[in-house]
Amino acid sequence: MRIFGEYNPRRQELSDPPTGARKPNLLDLDTTGIEIKPLPKIFQPRRLNYDKRIWLLTVCAGLPGSAVALSLLWTGAFTPKVQWTFTVLIVCLWFGFAYMVTERVVRPLQTLSNLLAALREGDYSIRGRAARNDDPLGDVVREVNYLSMTLRAQRLGAMEATALLRTVMAEIEVAIFAFDGDQRLRLVNRAGEKLLGRPAEQLLGRTSEELRMEDCLEGEPARTVQWAFPGGFGRWGMRRTTFREGGKPHQLVVMADLSRALREEERLAWQRLVRVIGHELNNSLAPIKSIAQSLENRFSRSARSADWEEDVERGLSIIASRADALSRFMLAYSKLAKLPPPDLKDMDVGNWIRQVVGLETRTGIRIVEGPELMIRGDRDQLEQLLINLVQNAVDASIETGGGVMVGWSISNGLLVVLVEDEGPGVSNTANLFVPFFTTKPGGSGIGLALSRQIAEAHGGMLTLENRTDGRGSEARLRLPL
Repeated sequence: MRIFGEYNPRRQELSDPPTGARKPNLLDLDTTGIEIKPLPKIFQPRRLNYDKRIWLLTVCAGLPGSAVALSLLWTGAFTPKVQWTFTVLIVCLWFGFAYMVTERVVRPLQTLSNLLAALREGDYSIRGRAARNDDPLGDVVREVNYLSMTLRAQRLGAMEATALLRTVMAEIEVAIFAFDGDQRLRLVNRAGEKLLGRPAEQLLGRTSEELRMEDCLEGEPARTVQWAFPGGFGRWGMRRTTFREGGKPHQLVVMADLSRALREEERLAWQRLVRVIGHELNNSLAPIKSIAQSLENRFSRSARSADWEEDVERGLSIIASRADALSRFMLAYSKLAKLPPPDLKDMDVGNWIRQVVGLETRTGIRIVEGPELMIRGDRDQLEQLLINLVQNAVDASIETGGGVMVGWSISNGLLVVLVEDEGPGVSNTANLFVPFFTTKPGGSGIGLALSRQIAEAHGGMLTLENRTDGRGSEARLRLPL
């Protein structure tokens, strides 16, 4: 036995071992606290392999019979030739049977080892030759074969499910992103690549902050948002969930484009528009047709009344009035339908907003200054858009005596122009952008529709909704920088 350091019975501890020596382990210490160093390999007994042990046990099993036979052979009255002949025969049979028994035991185990190794490596095509039904070894081989078939079926099902999942993720129009615990992108499908405007090779491994998606990993897990991405701008239905991979938490973000739903709303809006146009045309054409028939009947009579001239004059006046109303309606419609494409030029945002606010003299408007910046847009169209928003806000505020605020800022790479009023709010937001729908006496009903058309022609978006504090409404104009 060899120890490191010197044993001190009074302190019951070991002094420090020499430099570079292995520190003692609790398993290396005996009950006295002294480390037991293993013996060198030359002094350790060598352990035989399993097949050698089987062979050795078989030889030992045949040793008594062989020894008895050899002793009888050599002690009997036999010639040396017979003795040596039978000695060689006994020894050969003895070791031959030992070898055969060893092979009979070891070979099936080697076969099972090969089968299990193939299963571990994912090769399920190899099968073991089964023995009889009442053979325990045959039962083992059959169970391994059944295990191989089961794993093969499960692997085939997993591969088919994975292939289907990859196909669905590649073809689906919903953008899918997976972030790890460090908020680095680990998975993205084709729709996500298109949304971010870059291939997956340039996206994987980047943080959510670099991708400008940190807001997706915060807040409510399911909500509708308005964001601008390199590959798309609009309203998105976002859902976020958590899953674990390799024992580590990940977050899955799904972004669904709501454009289809919006197109359905647009279709309904056009249906409402057709009803409004039909109603307006009927309101003008019906009295014109009725009065024209009355005048025709009067002229067809042989005897005319004394006041026929007054009736004719009154009827023609009504026809002219309805024709003028119909003409104004068609002029407003042509103005909405024939909006020219914007002539984009550099324009100062602050100067544009201050100039429009200065045109309104009915009430004071508070301006919240934003950063001074330049954008490209059609100055005339954007002025008309902002004039419509400011006039609507002032009209609403005059009803309650409230104020109006106009300001601008930058959010998510967009210019956001905000127009807030302290009016009664919007009672029905479904028909706000329907052309010719108005709640104002004498209103044309094309102001908001024309404003939204101008915003979308500039690649932006216009929304109008009630304020969260219940004090009026707010209009938000978003334009790309």
